[in-house]
Amino acid sequence: MAAIWAGIDAGKTHHHCVAIDEGGRRLLSRRVANDEPEILQLLADVWDLGDEVTWGIDLADGGAALVIAILFNHDQPVHYISGRAIHRASESYRGEGKTDAKDAAVIADQARIRRDLHPLRTGDETVTDLKILTGRRMDLVADRTRTVNRLRAQLTGIFPGLERALDLTNTGPLTLLTGYQTPAAIRRLGAKRLETWLRNRKVRSADQLAETAVQAADRQHTSLLGEKLTAQLVHTLAKEVMALNQQVAELDKLIEARFRDHHAFDVITSMPGLGVILGAEFLAATGGDMSVFGTPDRLAGFGGVAPVPRDSGKISGNLRRPQRYNRRLQRVFYTSALFSIRRCDESRRFYDRKRAEGKRHTQAVLALARRRVNVLWALLRDDRCYELTPPTPLAA
Repeated sequence: MAAIWAGIDAGKTHHHCVAIDEGGRRLLSRRVANDEPEILQLLADVWDLGDEVTWGIDLADGGAALVIAILFNHDQPVHYISGRAIHRASESYRGEGKTDAKDAAVIADQARIRRDLHPLRTGDETVTDLKILTGRRMDLVADRTRTVNRLRAQLTGIFPGLERALDLTNTGPLTLLTGYQTPAAIRRLGAKRLETWLRNRKVRSADQLAETAVQAADRQHTSLLGEKLTAQLVHTLAKEVMALNQQVAELDKLIEARFRDHHAFDVITSMPGLGVILGAEFLAATGGDMSVFGTPDRLAGFGGVAPVPRDSGKISGNLRRPQRYNRRLQRVFYTSALFSIRRCDESRRFYDRKRAEGKRHTQAVLALARRRVNVLWALLRDDRCYELTPPTPLAA
């Protein structure tokens, strides 16, 4: 029997699978539940259709985790095709309708005719854990940002002077707001007693914070409508932000402990600007296996820090920012480049040179990030830590 290709349109509760032969003729079309017995039965039925099966799927995790694990356990080659690529490819197929069966057929056909698809590989357990932990951290940080914004909005409604004076991302101002939220309450307490109250709660620079709060209270003697209820909301939101800060801090410890188990920990963290959290996110986004990308250029393109050409006719050399890339990895490259400007003289000189050439700030940082991808790639390839002066290669 000839080789066949099977496409899976993955979902949370059900998947749809379509199998085709070398000529694109549909051999099987079935909807299966996201349960192991039904997936195993599907696998057996597809095997009955051909000797060699190549699988394509539109998800790499989440609801597709079980079916991918089962395929890997049976040594099946699996290729990933993004949802956006499927959507664009479906426009060249007959019919305007969209169904799970059609999407699965498009996935199977794309797996049959394309040679540039990304093969999925079994992941390292440490990398998988880091992906879970860093994903959870991103959710917590987003929740914290939203809560801080709500806190600022509520505090502005009753005490705008204090909102301007406080940095609500720090523990000290948040602690203050768990006890006192209105100008009248702060004035009644006074600077000395407020300072003592803050010191008893182990707030740093309690004297400065107390003086700042009292000065803001002295500038507002008007009581606003809804002040009492809003003060209660400010108290609650400040508590929520402090709880989220604690959760993020505990998660950071777990991430560092798990990251240290990876063999590339010392290599990645030796790179200026790549600390524990950004290094862990780099592993989570790339899988840690650089051979998947083949070259640093492909890694830079995957991370969105390499420009792509947009030439047509007589127009050449027209570069633009990419549209398809891993947003998470780009944030790692961009943020680490920003940090390196402050901490590494070489990065600072490169950034200043780009700025002198007329580049905007963002363009200069992206250029630095692109250069750093080459360095990080070489470090991981050679399994050595970053050094300001690269080692001299030995003569043959």
